[in-house]
Amino acid sequence: MKNIEVEVEVVSREIIKPSSPTPQHLHRYQLSFLDQISPPVYNPWVMFYSSQADLDEISHKLKRSLSDVLTKFYPLAGRLKENLFINCNDKGIPFLEAKVKCQLYDVIQNPAPNELNKFIPFESDKVTDLVLGIQLNIFECGGIAIGSCISHKVADDLSSFMFLKSWAATARGDLEMVRPQFVSAPLFPPKNISGFNPKVGMINEKNIVSKRFVFSAAMIEALREKYGQAKSLENKTRPTRVEASSAFLWSIVHAVNLRTRMDPPLSDYSFGNLFRFASTIPSSGEEGCDLLKKMRDQISHINSEYVRKQQEGIEHLNFIKDRFEMFFKGEMISFNLTSWCRFPVYESDFGWGKPAWVGSPPFNIKNLVVLVDTKSGDGIEAFINLEEQVMAKFECDKEILAFLSPNIWMG
Repeated sequence: MKNIEVEVEVVSREIIKPSSPTPQHLHRYQLSFLDQISPPVYNPWVMFYSSQADLDEISHKLKRSLSDVLTKFYPLAGRLKENLFINCNDKGIPFLEAKVKCQLYDVIQNPAPNELNKFIPFESDKVTDLVLGIQLNIFECGGIAIGSCISHKVADDLSSFMFLKSWAATARGDLEMVRPQFVSAPLFPPKNISGFNPKVGMINEKNIVSKRFVFSAAMIEALREKYGQAKSLENKTRPTRVEASSAFLWSIVHAVNLRTRMDPPLSDYSFGNLFRFASTIPSSGEEGCDLLKKMRDQISHINSEYVRKQQEGIEHLNFIKDRFEMFFKGEMISFNLTSWCRFPVYESDFGWGKPAWVGSPPFNIKNLVVLVDTKSGDGIEAFINLEEQVMAKFECDKEILAFLSPNIWMG
């Protein structure tokens, strides 16, 4: 089944400001050290919802609730100043409305990652001083898609989902919504990062291809069984869904959530960039089972002691500078993976039900894998970025085809 080319026309633009002013003492939101070294990209998401009856009321409800929730997430309505802080001046965020000249099902039955870029308000790799943008897309059938872009300079993926879930709760009139905790800068004070460019690793190549593949629940179980029997994992716990799928894809760099690894652990409502990367360097000819053990060992090293070192010194900054130098010299090929499995991807119910599907527009970064739970929760969708010639080989690999299904909807 071929992907369709979607036509999206923006029909209106306006600025949504917080419903009440931000107090003067909160006008400067300091970036943390982890914010400073995060890449200058937007975290883009598109949430698709089935046909709605009163589209004018939906638009009004989204704008009103967005204005209200911005009073709690006040940095998102401000403006980023260089790589230092956000001026929380309540200037507001762009809200676009667009008409989509097709049916909702035409898009989600066979999603093409690159087409998802038409449903978001900004190009994901072209960060400006704007911290947040929203685009409401209306299909001919009455279905809608809500596209969001949140600057990675202020929020990691869990923080982005937390905002979307809170916005949805506000739209529903949920008064029990938990407020975000802005603790990132006090925990990881900003540092002098002169000599380090957060754009390192971002490239503007034209031959990067992004495609979506699906691990069914049965295939995930088969991989867990396969890797769980490895001698290198003897007397160890069975591989998780993410461990098994990422070892199968031979992923080397994993994004790890720091919230649960701090002492004491932080709440999921702790806002900011609270993640770090675990790197695994495979040996030549190494099988997935051995890589899984190395990967698990490296992730286990990201503990409270590791976090303490990040808070106190510049060891991590020097480490990533060294790694990027190896990358540019051609001494290392990086293959990165980030998992959004078990994140509240499908929890954003604005009052008309949970999303029919949630997709991620691709970053212009090669050798990148993003893992997301299917809506049912038992399968995994893999959004994979590779160079064109590498993707052609990847799609023809018999072992890969035995476990991965290309472009099927797991609704």
